[in-house]
Amino acid sequence: MSRDRIRVGLFIPCYIDQFYPQVGKAVYRFLKKLNLDLEYPMDQTCCGQPLANSGMRKESEKYAVKFWKLFSGFDYVVCPSASCVLHVREHFPDLPEDGMEGSFRGKTLEFVEFIHDILRLEKIEASFPHKVALIHGCHGLRGLRLESSSELNVSYFSKNMELLRQVRGIRMVTYDREDECCGFGGSFSVFEETVSVRMGLDKLKSLTACGAEYVTGNDMSCLMHLEGLSHRQHLGLKFIHIAEILNGAV
Repeated sequence: MSRDRIRVGLFIPCYIDQFYPQVGKAVYRFLKKLNLDLEYPMDQTCCGQPLANSGMRKESEKYAVKFWKLFSGFDYVVCPSASCVLHVREHFPDLPEDGMEGSFRGKTLEFVEFIHDILRLEKIEASFPHKVALIHGCHGLRGLRLESSSELNVSYFSKNMELLRQVRGIRMVTYDREDECCGFGGSFSVFEETVSVRMGLDKLKSLTACGAEYVTGNDMSCLMHLEGLSHRQHLGLKFIHIAEILNGAV
């Protein structure tokens, strides 16, 4: 199937829509460059993950049904958030309207996952002449397996890094305990704020020690958590979603 025949529905998480609209715009612009049949359904709303994570499973189901009605007609659903994609794939309720059983869940993909696994891009026209550290959000790392995790006896791989290394001028830096959780965890940061902050500060200690100018990743929620802590500590780090870099941010 040629790219111009691939129908893609773009799902932008509610927190990105409200707080980081530039990320949604970067994803849209990047995908449009690839001549996809891209559509952003205007009636979309939250996938229901915050409700489900707070124990309101029944209340979250109406969001799942709405999501299915909006996106089931596309070849793929692309979303710049590993946590939202994992919720759709593994935690959506059974949808009797979905005659294809689990196929709808399987075609809902995270942004990098779609570019790497489906489009298999090997040349990205982007420039970002800065020192960048990559954080590995837990949902993408251990849920979607976008990268290898240190606790498993497997060969190293990173779909994020494969794409970032195609960007001109970028200098990727490493740091200690790279795949350790940043401490956000959605509602975890609300109910266990002291532990969450401590974990975030530990992460920032490693990130500042490696000399990074920018910190990037798949989940803007994790970046948001670290950005807030970094700002309060006056660390001077800058935070940017991977889609913004791949779209050619300079």
